[in-house]
Amino acid sequence: MREKMMTDVVITGTGLFTPEHAIDNGALVASFNAWVDIENERNSVAIAAGEREPLQHSSSEFIVKASGIHSRYVMDAAGILDPERMRPRLPQRSNDEPSIQCDMGLKAARQALDAAGVLASDIDMVIVACSNLERAYPAVAVELQAALGTAGHAFDMNVACSSATFALDLAAGAIRGGNVKRALVVSPEICSAHLNFRDRDSHFIFGDACTAIVLEEATLAKAETRFEILGTRLVTRFSNAIRNNAGFLNRVTDSDPLASDKLFVQEGRRVFKEVCPMVAAMISEHLASLGLSGDDLSRMWLHQANHHMNDLIARRVLGHDPEPGQAPIILDRYANTSSAGSIIAFHLHHADLSSGDVGVVCSFGAGYSAGCVVVRRL
Repeated sequence: MREKMMTDVVITGTGLFTPEHAIDNGALVASFNAWVDIENERNSVAIAAGEREPLQHSSSEFIVKASGIHSRYVMDAAGILDPERMRPRLPQRSNDEPSIQCDMGLKAARQALDAAGVLASDIDMVIVACSNLERAYPAVAVELQAALGTAGHAFDMNVACSSATFALDLAAGAIRGGNVKRALVVSPEICSAHLNFRDRDSHFIFGDACTAIVLEEATLAKAETRFEILGTRLVTRFSNAIRNNAGFLNRVTDSDPLASDKLFVQEGRRVFKEVCPMVAAMISEHLASLGLSGDDLSRMWLHQANHHMNDLIARRVLGHDPEPGQAPIILDRYANTSSAGSIIAFHLHHADLSSGDVGVVCSFGAGYSAGCVVVRRL
């Protein structure tokens, strides 16, 4: 029996939508500290009586030391910086208007399509993969499919911060299996909407952005810049260390829709301790299965959540501190953009690689979930 040849899959284009609003640490801290002063004054009697602990100020120095973040882009800055509101102000759109995430996706997707040199009608599958979707149905991906004019089918998926890499695995598998010729993965992340800006330990973590990636059957690709997908690997392990309890059952359980557990909650030190070794082992084992090692990596595009986590994971995989630019950081100006983070790093830091250079795109987060995509520049 003649053995069926495996179809090669290549990444041929990427796109990035960056919101126009940016908040640096100084402005974010000033807003948070103003709210702290208001709250402490409001509860001054209880604090004086020892019945309540005063809230503590935040600082730019604390934020940078804890995370490496200096600034973040957001869909709305005014609402976040208002001490009486402290959440973005994004007016509800009518059903006849494009959704916010569809708008974000259009901007990133068109860039990716242009870079790949393909038309929207050439795309057979669209996956909108992100940590938070603005509605349950109809799928944002199907809306984006209609707005772009792509063919085939579309669907939404959510694996938190690993959504984009999990979607890349699905898209690559669909192309290898002969079900589609070209796929588009879009990750519109509005992380500022699920962040508790009144929590000192996390109010600085997230930013907003949207990425898009075009994948093609290798024989069809026309783009000058192409990255062959050598392999993908996915890992999940259940943990409550990162959680968000917002959902459609909140109204029937009579829980408080504004309670802090309906926003982003994490045990940061526990996450660091448990996730770093899991991810480093996954990458190393994946490389070994492909006949590669850390010595073969020219670039590591890691999840952009915390500078310290990336440094530790890179050292464990490479066996040494990464060389300048070998594990690029973009969270200093974008903050944590959930599933979009590692794709932003790839989008901004791949053009200098030479033919034959190997790199790994890796994401990790709530679940726990982690996804690894090994690529080689052609």
